Amino acid sequence: MSAKTYSEADAGAIAAPYADRTIALVGLMGAGKSTVGRRLADALGRTFYDSDSEIEKAAGRSVSDIFATLGEEEFRRGEKAVLKRLLDETPHVLATGGGAFLAPETRELMSEKAISVWLNADLETLWKRVSKRSHRPLLRTPDPRGALSKLLDERTPIYSMADLTVTSKDGPHSLTVRAILDALKTWSPK
Repeated sequence: MSAKTYSEADAGAIAAPYADRTIALVGLMGAGKSTVGRRLADALGRTFYDSDSEIEKAAGRSVSDIFATLGEEEFRRGEKAVLKRLLDETPHVLATGGGAFLAPETRELMSEKAISVWLNADLETLWKRVSKRSHRPLLRTPDPRGALSKLLDERTPIYSMADLTVTSKDGPHSLTVRAILDALKTWSPK
């Protein structure tokens, strides 16, 4: 299968029905939210934000440091505040942290102001991507692959509540961007 490319014409045609909504990418670590999000923003002519990067700017420290010194609960509190601020911005493409969509208040806010797109990747794809780096606080365990598998099992029912689902596979990121653009054509307000 050859990789389809997207064009500015695709972006213009797709952006119109929901020009007033942010496109929020949700899913587990390693699903490709940040990498694909940047390319999607380019295709749609929008600004890109990564919520973890924005949290680090606001806190003046890394996500890993926040987890290590303040704990996950404090990180989630800050994450909610940053997401609320970002969702009040001009519509853009937003890559959210893996746990962001778990909070009912965040899902409700996204439902009001964004189109949530679950980048659904299988365990093999996720593991291949996240095992290359050691900065993931939730994987700092004796069995990181087992922890990732458990997170995938626990979070799949919640991620499946997203407005749209797109499979994220290994291969050119343009394929996932194309799949998101195609999925967006099917979206309509609830």
